[in-house]
Amino acid sequence: MNLVNDLISLLGKEQVSTNETILLQHSKDESHHEPVLPDVVVFPTCKEDVQALVKYADEQSIPVVPFGVGSSLEGHSIPIHKGISIDFQNMNRIVDIRPQDLIVKVQPGVTRLQLNQELKKHGLFFPVDPGADATIGGMAATNASGTTSVRYGVMRDQVLDLEVVLADGRIIHTGSLAKKSSSGYHLNGLFVGSEGTLGIFTEITLKLHGIPESITAARACFPDVTSCVEGAVSILTAGIPIARMELVDARSIAQVNGYSGTDYPVLPSLFLEFHGNEAGNEEDAQFVRELLKEHGCSEFIFESDSNKRALLWKARHELSFAFRHSDPKLQAMGTDVCVPISTLPDIVDYTRTRIDYYGLDGAILGHIGDGNFHTLVMYDPENAEHLEQIDKLNEEIVKYAFQLDGTCTGEHGVGIGKMKYQQEEHGEALQLMVNMKKMLDPNNILNPGKLLPSAAVQVK
Repeated sequence: MNLVNDLISLLGKEQVSTNETILLQHSKDESHHEPVLPDVVVFPTCKEDVQALVKYADEQSIPVVPFGVGSSLEGHSIPIHKGISIDFQNMNRIVDIRPQDLIVKVQPGVTRLQLNQELKKHGLFFPVDPGADATIGGMAATNASGTTSVRYGVMRDQVLDLEVVLADGRIIHTGSLAKKSSSGYHLNGLFVGSEGTLGIFTEITLKLHGIPESITAARACFPDVTSCVEGAVSILTAGIPIARMELVDARSIAQVNGYSGTDYPVLPSLFLEFHGNEAGNEEDAQFVRELLKEHGCSEFIFESDSNKRALLWKARHELSFAFRHSDPKLQAMGTDVCVPISTLPDIVDYTRTRIDYYGLDGAILGHIGDGNFHTLVMYDPENAEHLEQIDKLNEEIVKYAFQLDGTCTGEHGVGIGKMKYQQEEHGEALQLMVNMKKMLDPNNILNPGKLLPSAAVQVK
């Protein structure tokens, strides 16, 4: 077998690369996990290309790893067993927009911003906003969410149908264009979040939403993080239809100011956004202002101007990069747990205590409206003590989330980094997942070494 020649015969020379720079680009993502070079990178242009190369890989027991833009945070696209990296940049077509049905069909390489730019012409938008301009395929693979999930839900809530190439080359559809169905098992729910371990997406059908008539943002400052979290919980329990609600602690605000040129008060804050009509938004915002006063809110500033509102969310989205690029010698470790909303004050307070205990520079932020928060901790990868500390810190936060009936990941996915927690989180259900993997991918070629513990699913 000559892998590269065989792939050229299948797809054509222009769609196959072993260029050193291309291989390096596909060896890593935004995570801290060790890069691994694939043997070859392929650039399919249609589902038939994907079908041919996956069928070939299955016959030869060669790993295949999907690659979007490399923005994942748990090593999903790192080809840890080498093999074929499938780059979807040439499958980036918006196939069909149905404005009256609030539906769009896209190929997996379409990015979030590309999609919304096109949808804007129809007065529509796709709400899932993980911050990075990720591909829709990657977002579906990791069940991405983000700042708007408190109102619109996560990726799994948006997917109506997936066109999937299975390991043996068969092509299936997991749903239909209907907004709901009681027919058969919920395959959309199974494949969304499967991280490329059960099949390769070649087309994705999504629900859409109308662009709100009015959008109002606000910043609310608090004396401490606990008051901030308790204020967020009070907004949710009051039934206010908030569109975004982000926690940004004082350390994060300081980093935002330095990186984005803002001058926000260096206090724990909530970044809020209201979607609706102008009168309704104003009424909701005034209600929230009064509600938050009871939790010590010292400043509540409206950001109704579109430029100031954009700056607010730009600063929030770039926060991770602000930390990651603050010192070339340092890297950032990010946690991603999700707990019941009522327990948020407990785990946020616990997390800050543990960061301080280790003497690390760390920030707490996240999509607090659905119980999902992150910790960004800076460390020196050449410092053995730092490596030990961040590993302990991450494990302590995950274990505490389990005590609160939470999960080890709310949106980043399992990938490589969270595999060691799967048995503890899922118990007997983990074996059911392993059995599904073995049934759909008996040769274990689809993104092997991710999601499920390696000991449970052996690489051939």
